[in-house]
Amino acid sequence: MPAARPPVCDFGWTAPEFRLPATDGRTHALSDLRGRNGLVLAFICNHCPYVLAVIDRIVRDARDLAPLGIGFAAICSNDAEAYPADSFENMGAMAKEKDFPFPYLHDADQSVARAFGAACTPDFFGFDADLGLQYRGRLDASRAETGPEDLRRDLFEAMKQVAETGKGPAEQVPSIGCSIKWKAA
Repeated sequence: MPAARPPVCDFGWTAPEFRLPATDGRTHALSDLRGRNGLVLAFICNHCPYVLAVIDRIVRDARDLAPLGIGFAAICSNDAEAYPADSFENMGAMAKEKDFPFPYLHDADQSVARAFGAACTPDFFGFDADLGLQYRGRLDASRAETGPEDLRRDLFEAMKQVAETGKGPAEQVPSIGCSIKWKAA
């Protein structure tokens, strides 16, 4: 299956409000997730090789962005009936195993993925303090294999810029990954 790529950043697009259950046993609203300087929402899943190649780097970047006032959450929107590895139970196991420092949200009806126009896993949305979109790009240049340790940290650098200036970089490289596994209509 060919890799999916999301569209380029629609600067200023406002994130729609949502409430989703998370593996931490709580229900989180979008407005509760943001930090004082912004928010990253990462559409991920448990089985995608593109996600698995960078999951430790996603955790690292979430930890490194927190002191900059950037909130972080991950969302799994895949059809768990067709892809049992992405079940809520397995999401909880992954969050625990990888020690996620962020909520891992379950979008069972896929309404949030549709509202955001999520295209692939991983798909990163970086918002400013007012929840206006400032980044829609990749984590780094890794693909279905983990790239070298010295790769430029595109997501981290972009969100650091958002924390400092309120604006994302003009040049952004789209993420690449497996397509969202949509439920049959």
